[in-house]
Amino acid sequence: MTTRGVGGRTSAWLAGLDDGTIMRAAFFSLLAGTLGVLYVDYSELTAGDAAAFAAPLEPILPPANPEAAGGGAMPAIVSDRDALDAPLSIELSTGGELRLTGTFDPGSAERFAAEVAARGEYVETVVLESPGGSVVDALAIGSLIHEKRFATRVDAGRLCASSCPIVFASGAERIAGPDAAVGVHQVYASAVAGDVRAMPQAGEAMSRAQTMTAEITRHLTRTGVDPALWLHALETTPDRLYYFSSQEMEAFNLVTRLPS
Repeated sequence: MTTRGVGGRTSAWLAGLDDGTIMRAAFFSLLAGTLGVLYVDYSELTAGDAAAFAAPLEPILPPANPEAAGGGAMPAIVSDRDALDAPLSIELSTGGELRLTGTFDPGSAERFAAEVAARGEYVETVVLESPGGSVVDALAIGSLIHEKRFATRVDAGRLCASSCPIVFASGAERIAGPDAAVGVHQVYASAVAGDVRAMPQAGEAMSRAQTMTAEITRHLTRTGVDPALWLHALETTPDRLYYFSSQEMEAFNLVTRLPS
């Protein structure tokens, strides 16, 4: 088999692909490459302490990432830090607003599901103010929001970061107020000090990262949001946030309405 013959068949095959197929292939190739880089970084970081990825996911409240090309400047955040640090509170208020405030702690998805089962008929909009937290719970909450076709909203000056944008992306209508602080960074976990039983191998940690990224990508696709926005999470370290500008939120279809 000649090199020319292989090249000719490859060129013919590529010519038969539509632009959408090529763009999707390019996106997932870039995604795989990014995960490979993260794996190397993770292996180096956990050489002396491999417990990091086994711990429950916990949020932090970092500044905007000044190195994130194209990212918007950090908005003026007025969210109360103590309220953000607290476990997720779920409160039904007037006007059909179900307010989720605080950290997505493990078990918050079950509490949210119980509230929807009890009073979901009154809910129209889920209002978010959270620094993120458990990605598993965020995906479960988002899936139920998508199923019930609730709207989602982040008000002006309020924070929706880390895993919170996954929930925001789940609304049938997605509204971000002026200067809403919507930002992402890499999925991570804090170390469990002294618990050697919680030390997975780097290969297992990489498998978890790939599975979680696949679930996030699948969820965003299902809700109509461009999953390419999650590349900004993959390339932004956990001590920083990539804040989306209004233009980016519209381009990724993360919002359906931007009130003036």
